[in-house]
Amino acid sequence: MRHFPAFLDLRGRTVLLLGSGEVAARKAEPLRRAGAVIRQADVFAADLLDGIVLAVGADAAEEELRALSAAAQARGIPVNVVDKPALCSFITPAIIDRAPVTVAVSTGGAAPVLARMIRQRIEALLPPGIGTLAALAERFQAAIRARLPELAARRRFLDAALAGAPAELALAGRVAEAEAAFAQALEAAEATPPGIVHLVGAGPGAADLLTLRALRLMGEADVILHDAGVSPAVLEMARRDAERIAIGDAAPPSDITALLRHLAQAGRRVVLLTGGDPARGAAPLQAAGIAHEVVPGVASAGI
Repeated sequence: MRHFPAFLDLRGRTVLLLGSGEVAARKAEPLRRAGAVIRQADVFAADLLDGIVLAVGADAAEEELRALSAAAQARGIPVNVVDKPALCSFITPAIIDRAPVTVAVSTGGAAPVLARMIRQRIEALLPPGIGTLAALAERFQAAIRARLPELAARRRFLDAALAGAPAELALAGRVAEAEAAFAQALEAAEATPPGIVHLVGAGPGAADLLTLRALRLMGEADVILHDAGVSPAVLEMARRDAERIAIGDAAPPSDITALLRHLAQAGRRVVLLTGGDPARGAAPLQAAGIAHEVVPGVASAGI
């Protein structure tokens, strides 16, 4: 990863825009939408940096842009100079704005046109009402925390609600009905939902050969167990904050079953990723009374 992505809260905060012209105007527009107060100048002076949180240069003379970059970086102020990567300490991505949902796409300055093309593809996938759905979830944040104190239970509820009837109603613009459905689902939610183990085949090892169901389960899992046959590329597809546990080849099956039982009884959603046949692990779980599901991977012979 060449650059670390971050979203800045600029509401009521001052941003310096050095330069005036068509490009500067384009840069100012999303900053204003984010609530920033724009301080605009055409000639750089050191005191322009006082009290600002961000600096952007566009349509100014070269020497002014260089002075801005050097002074801002010396004071630890993030600075972006349009089309001059060497003068930048941060870059601006291609943005999809479905407030409060924001998606940013960047190629690290390598190919801005490609970033724009990727953004267009994502734009086509995201329904216009996705922001309405996010706002609905935001309005229920306090109620969700009060009803479901455990983080795992909240995640389980939100996974279901944001893909179920409340989501469908919100995306259709039927906000009042969506709120009622959301409240009803929250009232029925289990404070301590049961755990389950998904035995998932990782396939031949390539991440793009994972089944759609495997990808979904890996994105929902609280814990990922994996053997040595699972490639790092496949593990990269799992939820970022899921706990990862590597299982050594010498680990006794009884120890693995005991660990799975402990996790399931704690209400965790577990994915056991294996480079072999996932069905081989079903019998011990069945005998131990652990809720489980087998999700086969793509067979090498079928490629």
